[in-house]
Parts: sequence; C-alpha cells; structure tokens
Amino acid sequence: MKSRILVAVAGIPVLVYVVLWAPSIVMMAALCVLAGVGGMELQQCVSGVKRSELVGMSAVFSVFTVTWYYERPEAIALLFLLDVVVFFGYAICKGGAVKFQQIMAASFGGMAIGYSFSAFLRLEASGIHRAYLLLPFILSFACDTFAYFAGLTLGKHKLAPKVSPKKTVEGSVGGLLGNVVCGLLFACVMDRWFGGGIGGGPMVLLALLCGVVAQIGDLSFSLIKREFGIKDYGRLFLEHGGVLDRFDSVLFVTPVVEIILTLFSAF
Repeated sequence: MKSRILVAVAGIPVLVYVVLWAPSIVMMAALCVLAGVGGMELQQCVSGVKRSELVGMSAVFSVFTVTWYYERPEAIALLFLLDVVVFFGYAICKGGAVKFQQIMAASFGGMAIGYSFSAFLRLEASGIHRAYLLLPFILSFACDTFAYFAGLTLGKHKLAPKVSPKKTVEGSVGGLLGNVVCGLLFACVMDRWFGGGIGGGPMVLLALLCGVVAQIGDLSFSLIKREFGIKDYGRLFLEHGGVLDRFDSVLFVTPVVEIILTLFSAF
C-alpha cells in the first residue's frame, strides 16, 4: 500500500501535466519512452535475458511504431510488412538461435504496444478536448483500484485462479461499479466546466465496456507472466513493477476509447 501511495503521489501530477498541458512533442516523447520500455520488457520476459540485440530491437520498433502510426496511419500495412521482414530476417541470420516465441514477442510488442500508445496522439490530433485523453487512464486505474479494494474486503469466489489467483468475482464487479462512478464524475466535470461531452447513459455503457476490457488486459499480461514464470515485467514503478504491469489495462482500453469517441463525434 505504501508503494501504491508513493507511485500515485509522484506519478499522477506528472501524468496530468503531460496529458493536459505539456507541448505535443513532450507527450509524444513520453509515449515513446513508455512504448520502448514496454517492448523491451515483453522481450525480456519471453527471452529470459535482460540485454540482447533482440531486446534492443524490440524497444526501438515499439518507439518507431508510435510515431509511424501517428504520422502515417494509412501505410500501416507497410509497417506490418517491415515488422515481419526485419524480425524473421534477424532470426534467419541467427541460424535458429532466435525462437518463434521471441519473434512473436518482438512483433506483438512493436505493433500492439506502439499502436495503443499512439492512440493518445491520434485523439489529440482529432481536435477533442485534451481532458478526454485522461479517460483511458481513469477507466483503467479506477477499475483496478476498486477491484483491488472490493476483492480485499468482499472477495470469496475466484475469477481466474489459474491465471491470477488473487482476483475474485466480487473484485471484478467492484471494479466495474467503480468505473461507472468515476466515468460519471468525469462526464459531470466535462459538462459543467468544459462545455459538455458524453452524456450519462453513454458514459455508463463506455465505463462498463472499458471495465471489462481493462480486466481482460490485466489478465492477459498476467497470463504471459505466469507462462514464463516471472513476477513482474520490470521495476520502473517500484513494487508496481514495470510499464506492462502498470499500463496493461491502459493498453487495451485506449484503442476502445479512441474508437468510441471517434464514432461518437461522427454523429
């Protein structure tokens, strides 16, 4: 709990500043750092080594994807082709020393992690109020926090014991309800002080959808950790672990928020 409070006290002001007020180039730099560290952590998990050429390549490609997906979204097929050629070409040069799971970690890490973080840049470029860029964090962290406390106090029935033994059905429900509460508070703030936005009904649906997606994201990265026998992906956030430990839900929720807000603005 002390670690959670420490990370929150230090991290939340930085997060809010970067999202709301920092120049776009600062936000892009921050997203590139997170994507690069995330790609590196995934490759380290799968490869079982801290430093290697493939770990470095995975980090670089994740960063490259953030900028590419923001500036050239229409050429994403070319990026995918480049991804496949580079990593399979590297594996061929290594004569079988690089395993298929390592290639997939590099490919997934580069494409998926970079794509998710670049969604913040695309949302900003769409012209919506920058406060909406906080929504993926709110609908991820709120779900995680409420699920933690609900599970701690009320949890009895295991949710996915073979993937994450401590998570419970009661915690899952608490996370969904917490998401709804925080989503409605966000909608009220936007309506009162920033000229309107998503209504109460749509926000409830969005919060529930993102709550489910957030928990799937959390369990997905827990599944990977359990398969490769590690506790945390890194130590960047102290006891919270690394980027993939802290932002696992955000990586799943952000594209959902982007898609929904894009559809919402179209009507």
